[in-house]
Parts: sequence; C-alpha cells; structure tokens
Amino acid sequence: MSTVKQVKIWFQIHKWTSLICTAFLLMLCLTGLPLIFHEEIDELEGKPQLAPAMPAGTPVLAQERLAQTVRQQFPNKVIRFVYWDEHEPNTTTFTLSDSMSAPADNYKLVILDNRTAQVLEEPKLQEGFMYVMLQLHIDMFMGIGGKLFLGLMGLLFVVAIGSGLMLYSPIMRRFNFGMIRTEKSTRLKWLDLHNLLGVVTVVWATVVGFTGVINTLAEVVQGIWQQGQLAEMIAPYKKAAPLRGTLSPLDQALRVARQAAPDMEPSFVAYPGTLYSSKHHYAVFMKGSTPLTERMAKPALIDAKKGKLTDMRSMPWYVNAVFLSQPLHFGDYGGLPLKIIWALFDIITIVVLGSGLYLWFARNKATKAQMARLDKTKMPKTGSQLEDGEILTLNTQESEYRE
Repeated sequence: MSTVKQVKIWFQIHKWTSLICTAFLLMLCLTGLPLIFHEEIDELEGKPQLAPAMPAGTPVLAQERLAQTVRQQFPNKVIRFVYWDEHEPNTTTFTLSDSMSAPADNYKLVILDNRTAQVLEEPKLQEGFMYVMLQLHIDMFMGIGGKLFLGLMGLLFVVAIGSGLMLYSPIMRRFNFGMIRTEKSTRLKWLDLHNLLGVVTVVWATVVGFTGVINTLAEVVQGIWQQGQLAEMIAPYKKAAPLRGTLSPLDQALRVARQAAPDMEPSFVAYPGTLYSSKHHYAVFMKGSTPLTERMAKPALIDAKKGKLTDMRSMPWYVNAVFLSQPLHFGDYGGLPLKIIWALFDIITIVVLGSGLYLWFARNKATKAQMARLDKTKMPKTGSQLEDGEILTLNTQESEYRE
C-alpha cells in the first residue's frame, strides 16, 4: 500500500474517531478540572475538619461502641458498611440502609467522632457543585449505561491519539518539529498548533484516557470479582445455617485482620449479607502504607459468629488495575504539584479538542468554497484539485505544508 493511501486511511480514522468523541471529551475535561482540586476547593470554602482538636493521647473508643451508638440513634436502619476517611482523622463513617437487601442507592452516611461517639455529620447526598461535576464526569447521571458509553468515548479518544501520531510522524520527517507557520493563514496556524499540542500531551492524554476507560468498567470488574474470587472464598459456607443471635464484635474482626496482615491497615468493612461479603462473614478490606499499596485492597473474611479468619487473598490483577487507575486518572499520587501538572495538561487538551473542531469546520467551509469556484468556472473536478479540499486540516497531505 502506498504512503498516500496509508495517510488517507489514517486520516479517516482520526477524523471520525475525533468527531464522535470530541464533544464528550470536552465535557470530561471541563468537569475533570475542578475534580482534580476537590480537596483544595473544600479548604478554600472553609470546610473545617469534622473531629475537633483534643489533647494528645485522648483514647479512641471501640468501634463496636460506635456501631451501637449508630443503631440506637437510627433504630430503623441497618449498618452495611464502615470505612475510615484518611482526610478526616479521628472519625468513622457508617453507611446505613433500610435493609441488607436494599438497592445500592438506598443509603445514608453517618460520621462519628472516634473519641466521643458523637455524631459529627450526616452528609447530605446528591447536592452541590462538586456532586454535579462528579456525576457528569463518571456517568452523566445515566448510571452504568452512561459509564459504559463514556468508556467507549475514551476508547475512541485513545484511537484518535494513535491515528494522529501516525499522521504527524511522516510529515515531520520533512519539516522541523513543532513548526508553527505564523506567516500563513489562520487555519494553518491552528493546524500547526493543534499538531504540536497534541504531540506534547500524547503520553498524558493516553494515560488519562486509558485509565478513564478502566474506571468506567469498575462495576463490571466488581461483578466479575464477586462471581469469581469472592464466590470461591465463601464456598465452604454455602450450606451453613443462617446466622442467629448477636454477631462477634466489630473490633474482634478488625484485630484478626490486622494479625493476618500486620503491615496493613483496615480501610473498609462490609457487614454480613452485603455484596462484598457473605451472609456469614465480615469482609475487612486491608490497605498498605505506601503510596502504591495504599491504593490496593486485600480482603479478609472473618466468621461473623466465631470472630475467626476463614480466608484472606490478594485481589486479582484486574481489580488492582481499577484501584490503581482511579487516583492516576485524577493525579492523586503526588500531592498538589502533580495536580497542577494534571490541570495544565487538561487545559492544553481542551485547546487541542477545540482546535480540532475549528479545523473540521474550516475544512468543510473551504471544501464548499472550492466546489463553488469549480462549478462557477466549469473546470473539470480532477482528483488533484479536490485533494486539498478533501484533506485540508489534519496532517494528511504534504501539499498542505507547502501552501
């Protein structure tokens, strides 16, 4: 296949993948920008830490004591999950629902002070600017269907990046890298800028695009894990009699999990009867202490009646891929400096996407103008005459760079 034919094929791939996903990618870039700085935005809004300062060495209450406090204050609710927010020290968050079998969106959060058992906050859900930005970014308020659709747009974005490189590389063999022809037309200046910024951001855009695709598959991966590894872990209890009476204390489950993984700390607990455990187990999800391992979980199943460890395994690679991709997608690994870099690349990507739309409209306008001139002069419409109009914007013909 000749080079010209290859370029034309890559041009068509780049054009259509870009056009299909650009509007959604612009939305994701715009909503993702404030999400990168969600912690800093909370601080600017003057949101104080929930747990008040107390003298050093103030003892922490037993977690079962906190759970009993929650049950007493919300007698018509059941506890499904418990977790500890690293950004809110000295607190424990309980997730309550009407029943263990209630839908996933049936929940209420209650945050308690670990030292006093005082209810600090009952966060209101589904409100505020950041909530709207987050929901638009993850599923456009369309649930799993919206997530999978945005995942498809992310795949098209990755393909558009690869095809753009295939178009840019052969042309740059004959021209200086980063060439911007300021003395030429506005369209050509934007074409050169589009190319340059696209190459500068190619690694970042590929990483963010690919991790975004992985994140949209989180619920699918969760289902695979539940049907696979979790089902294997709870198989010995499939025919066990239903739990009756009082469960073993939550603190005992946490202590057993710490003994099984002494270099890790609990981050999340699923009560018996939830999707993340079984009808007979606490599931204590442990996390590491390093920037990498703290993003990955290791579940320990604790017999909820006897308080003994029954199984503990590392998560499969596909689950860890989701855990690692989530913070990488938003630049959460390196503190504020990395977030600033992420934000700068995000803004540059917005320029790349916007300039791509401008170049597409400019190409269509120039094509129509050329066709009108040919019709007016009744000149024969040869392939060479139509070539520039056909491939006017996205790196396809070297004649464009000799304009």
